[in-house]
Amino acid sequence: MATEYAVTLGLDVGKTAHHGCALTPEGQRVYDHELPQDETALRKVVTDLQQHGRVLVVVDQPNTIGALPIAVARDLGADVAYLPGLAMRKAADLYPGRSKTDARDAFIIADTARTMPHTLRAVDRNFEALSALKVLSGFDENTSPANQHARSTDYDPSWPRSTHHWNVSSPVSFSLGRSCWIC
Repeated sequence: MATEYAVTLGLDVGKTAHHGCALTPEGQRVYDHELPQDETALRKVVTDLQQHGRVLVVVDQPNTIGALPIAVARDLGADVAYLPGLAMRKAADLYPGRSKTDARDAFIIADTARTMPHTLRAVDRNFEALSALKVLSGFDENTSPANQHARSTDYDPSWPRSTHHWNVSSPVSFSLGRSCWIC
């Protein structure tokens, strides 16, 4: 993500509304408003920002509620990226104040993307394929087979004996360098 962008739009995405903060390479705010989870409104914001030049749209949640902003940005030719939660929390510690507001989060997303682009993750087709695979396989770190195994014995002590043939001890690696437990 070493490309120079005229505007970096940080979106703190929400179920019904997002907060967007757009910064120039110098850190000047050119947009800082709430916008609805609405395709027309998102299109207008991205199109208006493209008047400045190339736009990078950065979201804090690439799946579910962040899918519409990503699709709209891509359709309009803007680049998209994702700021992972851990990077977001670490970056937030570098800014004054402790209040958690959508406006503050959107600014931190945009400023982190602008000043520390190495913290961003691409939202490309492989990312979408991995997300779809997680949905299809029902994978979630909190509900992986190993964790299910530990919790299930609380309800049925015979459950481990009936599943002894499952191999949940080795991860399956994907091309993204991430691992997923599949039984």
